[in-house]
Amino acid sequence: MKTRLIFIFCFLLSVMIVSAQNGQEDYLRKVLGNLEKIESATYFVIEQTWEPGDTTALVNRRTFCIEYDHPGDTTIGARFVNFDGIDTTKAVFGYDGTIRAIAYHDIKKLEIDDFTTKPLPFRPLSSPFFNYTRNIIKYALETPDNITVEVEDDAANWHIRIVINENEQVEFFGKACHLPANPYCWDPTSIYELWVSKANDLPYKVRREMSTNISMKECLDAQLNSASKEKFDLLSFFPKDYKIVKYGERKNVQHASKLLSKKAPDWTLKDAAGKTVSLSDIKSKALLIQLTGIGCGPCRASIPFLNKLRTEFSIDDLGLVAIETWKREGHALQNYINRYGIKYMLLGGTDEISKEYQTGGSVPVFFLLDEKRIVRNVFNGYGEKVTDKEILNAINLLNLSSE
Repeated sequence: MKTRLIFIFCFLLSVMIVSAQNGQEDYLRKVLGNLEKIESATYFVIEQTWEPGDTTALVNRRTFCIEYDHPGDTTIGARFVNFDGIDTTKAVFGYDGTIRAIAYHDIKKLEIDDFTTKPLPFRPLSSPFFNYTRNIIKYALETPDNITVEVEDDAANWHIRIVINENEQVEFFGKACHLPANPYCWDPTSIYELWVSKANDLPYKVRREMSTNISMKECLDAQLNSASKEKFDLLSFFPKDYKIVKYGERKNVQHASKLLSKKAPDWTLKDAAGKTVSLSDIKSKALLIQLTGIGCGPCRASIPFLNKLRTEFSIDDLGLVAIETWKREGHALQNYINRYGIKYMLLGGTDEISKEYQTGGSVPVFFLLDEKRIVRNVFNGYGEKVTDKEILNAINLLNLSSE
C-alpha cells in the first residue's frame, strides 16, 4: 500500500511539473506574439552596467530610441536611431540594416561602418529594446542549447529568468550568437532576466549577467506602432555638414612609443578613497605605470603578475601604479581592488591621461620609468608569460634589487 501511494505521489508530481512547464511555454509564446506585432516603437531607455560585486552602476545612460522592425535584415532584424536622452533631436547612433553610423558631435564627424573593415560572423550592435527582448524569448522557446527557464509571479509583473549553460557565452546581436572562447572568461554561463508587465504582456526591463559584467535596460514611455513608416533614411537623422569618415580610417593615430627616452607626463589623480596622488609623490628608483580599464580582460589577467612584482621588489626600488582610464569612480575602483586582491596602487584616470601618454584609449599599456622619470620601455597589450618576461627583463636592466 505504501509503495502504491509513493508511486501515485510521484506520478502526480510529474504531471504537475509538466503542466507548469507547458504553462510557462504558453505564456512565453503569448509574449513573443505580442512582440512580433510591434512594427515600430519610440521610447526612452535607461541603460546601466556593473562589474560583478558593484553596488552602484559604472555606467548610467538615458537615451531616446526610434525602432523599426526590419525582417529583411537577417542579421539584426531591426532599424533604429538612438538620440541623446535630454536633447532628443541629437542623434548619436543608428543602424539601417546595411551600415551603422556614430556621431562625434564635439568634432563634427560621422563615422560610417559597413562591416567590411573587420568581418565577423555577427554584427556587434546593441540591439534596440523590443528587438532584443523578442530574440531572447524566441531563443528560449526554440534553442536546443542547455538552458533553464523560470517564470515567477512578481506582483504586477512576471519575472522570466533564463540561464544558459553552454561552453561559450551567448550574446544577442539580433539572433543569439555563441561567442568564440574567451581566455579571460572563467565562467561562460549567461543569464538573462526579463520583467513583463501583466497589463500588456510586454517586457519593460531586461537584465544580462555574465561572469565579467552585468547590464540592464529599462524601457520607459513606449509608444507602439505610431512612428512614421516612410522610407528609413539613416543619414537624414544626422547634421548634413558633418564630415563623413569610414570606420577604421584613423588619422593622427597616437603611439605611446613616441614617449621613449622622454620625460613622462606629470599627473595628479585620486585613489579609491579620494586621496590625491601625483607622479612627483612617488620617489622609487623606478616606476612601472599601467594604463588599464575595469572590464578589460587582458588588464584583469595581468593582476597576478603585477601583484608578484609588488612582493618581489621593495617600494623604494620599484613603484607600481595602475591608472584606470575608463573613467570608473571610487566605489568601482575599491570593488575592483577587493574582488581581485590588488596589492598595488590603483588610481582613477582621465581622458587627458590617455592623450598625454598617447595610447589612443587602448589598454593595457605599460610604461617603465627610471629614477629621473624618463620612459625607458613601453609595452602594448598583455600576454601572460610573454609580457611578464619582457617587463621583468627590462626591470632587471635597471639593476634593481629584488626582495
